[in-house]
Amino acid sequence: MRFILSLLVVTVLASCQEEVLVKPKAKLRLDYPVQEYQRLSHNDCPFQFEINGEANLLLKENCWMNLDYPKMKATIYLTYYQIKDNLESLLYDAQKLTYEHTIKATNIMEQPRVDPVNKVYGMFYMINGDAATPSQFYVTDSVKHFITGSVYFKTKPNFDSIYPAAMYLRDDIKHLMETIRWN
Repeated sequence: MRFILSLLVVTVLASCQEEVLVKPKAKLRLDYPVQEYQRLSHNDCPFQFEINGEANLLLKENCWMNLDYPKMKATIYLTYYQIKDNLESLLYDAQKLTYEHTIKATNIMEQPRVDPVNKVYGMFYMINGDAATPSQFYVTDSVKHFITGSVYFKTKPNFDSIYPAAMYLRDDIKHLMETIRWN
């Protein structure tokens, strides 16, 4: 019994001599490829623009489109409307849809788009916070064409977690808005 007790004391004392090393907390690093854009033009649709090569296009009827980003588990939903004396109602609906997120959003920043040369006018909304969508936008020529778009992730909204992907997609939306042309 004395031998076992002595062995236990020696083991405890020997193990206390090792210095404790505190490891730093790990941080998630999300790297996305540099955007390479390509012109998207569909014969049936009265517009064209450039999209990121990372996006998969899903064309729906009436020139509605989904730009799917499988690596980010995100989709940009694009909806096209032909203006028929309903511009005011289309603008109201686009703005209303954006501001319905004020319940969860910490702030909503607006960035207008005014391009009289190409007749592209619109608004880009950057929604910060745990809202369902981190970005929404609309563009129009104010005569014939109106496109609205929004980003959704296939996950519960947690802005801190999706922040890098949300910023990446905001750049893609800005590029889309800058390169849209009406046919």
